[in-house]
Amino acid sequence: MKDGKLNSAQRKHIQTLLRTVRFARLIGIELDRIDYGSAELFLDVRDELRQNKGVVHGGAIASLIDTATAFAAITVIGASERLSTVDLTIKYLHPLKAGRAAASAKVIKTGRRLLTISAEVVDEAGTLIATALSTYIKA
Repeated sequence: MKDGKLNSAQRKHIQTLLRTVRFARLIGIELDRIDYGSAELFLDVRDELRQNKGVVHGGAIASLIDTATAFAAITVIGASERLSTVDLTIKYLHPLKAGRAAASAKVIKTGRRLLTISAEVVDEAGTLIATALSTYIKA
């Protein structure tokens, strides 16, 4: 995956990986698009994801972001390398109430051991719901 492009076998492998992330499956995160250094995932809002005031719980949005940034990151590392989240900073800008949330993640910098990834979450109307910056370490 280090050549800047993903072939069909790599894309299929990544889609299979997402299906093995049990928590992502539990809350309903799905892959929309994956390319070298970027990923787009979505989450359909449902009652189980809402907090008492009727908006989507921040933890569900954080999970969508963390999953999107992780999948963007795995496209730029070797097949035998593993990653762990070092940090995740999220700015919640607007409440998410209904519809589909889409997270777009992009690798900003790759170092020898650390990767920095940015992400944005928008609702169906294109309203910016949250922004994030995450760091991963190669394990």
